Amino acid sequence: MVQVRKKRIAKKSLRITRAPVTPQAAAACRRPVDGLLDPVLFQALGDPTRVQLLACLMKCGRACLVSEVAACCVVDLSVVSRHLKVLAGAGIVESSRTGRLVFYRVRYESLAERFRQLASAIEECAPSTVAPVTNVKLHASRKKSPCDGGQSGCC
Repeated sequence: MVQVRKKRIAKKSLRITRAPVTPQAAAACRRPVDGLLDPVLFQALGDPTRVQLLACLMKCGRACLVSEVAACCVVDLSVVSRHLKVLAGAGIVESSRTGRLVFYRVRYESLAERFRQLASAIEECAPSTVAPVTNVKLHASRKKSPCDGGQSGCC
């Protein structure tokens, strides 16, 4: 499937398109993107603590209790609970309750599909002179968390 996507991207980059002449033409071009640029999604991902909690949940690969997720960062349990509710409200994670216990898990398929659609819409609006991003490197000074060492059950 990866090879098929690369071929599709290569075909898109070969087409010749003109940049919009007027702001009205530009607005018409970017209209599909407007629906995909969900402010709730980006607001939820705009907080470093929420991103850290999401990363922890993703690495765990299973539904985790709020108290387990709270072990990934240094904020209070009630703050973690509120952050997870914001992520759930944005459709990034989903919760399930068993008695007093609340489990959260990442909605991998939904989240990946949202970003795929957004990436496709951005590529559609990009001028033909813009090369697609193919190689992204992580910042070398990124701090390692306990989960980065391959330990099982990061939460």
